[in-house]
Amino acid sequence: MPNKTEQSPKSAAPAAKDRRADPRYKFMAAAVAVEKKSGTQIDARVGDLSREGCFLETNIPFPLGAIVSIRITKGAKSFLAVARIVSSSAAKGMGLFFTTVDPPQREILTEWLAASLETSWLASTRRQSQRILIRIPIRVMGQNQRGTPFEEEAFTQAASSHGALLLLSTSVSRGQHITLSNQRTKESLECVVAHIGETHDNLVQVGVAFLLPNPGFWGVTFPPEDWSVRHPDAKSSGRS
Repeated sequence: MPNKTEQSPKSAAPAAKDRRADPRYKFMAAAVAVEKKSGTQIDARVGDLSREGCFLETNIPFPLGAIVSIRITKGAKSFLAVARIVSSSAAKGMGLFFTTVDPPQREILTEWLAASLETSWLASTRRQSQRILIRIPIRVMGQNQRGTPFEEEAFTQAASSHGALLLLSTSVSRGQHITLSNQRTKESLECVVAHIGETHDNLVQVGVAFLLPNPGFWGVTFPPEDWSVRHPDAKSSGRS
């Protein structure tokens, strides 16, 4: 009897498409892939990782469509899955789409992705020219750490086209999805908790990242990504 968690051949194209749409993060780790049919083993390095797959850097990739068992090791933890090769390049490596991931392995993957998301979010917030300090009223909806639905009125401390820094009284977890509603524009979108910061007066700093960049969500204009004090649009300090 076939494993219900494996993708059928008919779902191959949508699966590959879904992997490309899923957020991917740079991720450095050792990997071992074994082709199911031949038993051939390849040692490789992980180049990027997502919820649905990964890219392995190797000069001897398996052919497109091959089914492999994959072990990714980082520190003291290893992630195991069955995957299908969805891209193959002799010069670069191969893209894998996970077809079978057991629940305990999914937890390891979720932990790694949450850490990668936080690293990416912190790096983006250091580029101060791409974010602005602004107080925007929002409504936050989701589930707390106990799994109970919540809805809370809050304000942003800083915002960018990629996310925001909020102050929340509700306890949330890094990696979980929540919904933001802009009280001014009445627009809503889904985002993911990328960072849990310090606590101020029973309010916790929470950094959130949009699933896709959305500069229009806040209803404000952000500086261009290459903005600096030397940018043509910047005024010198001596001008009024």
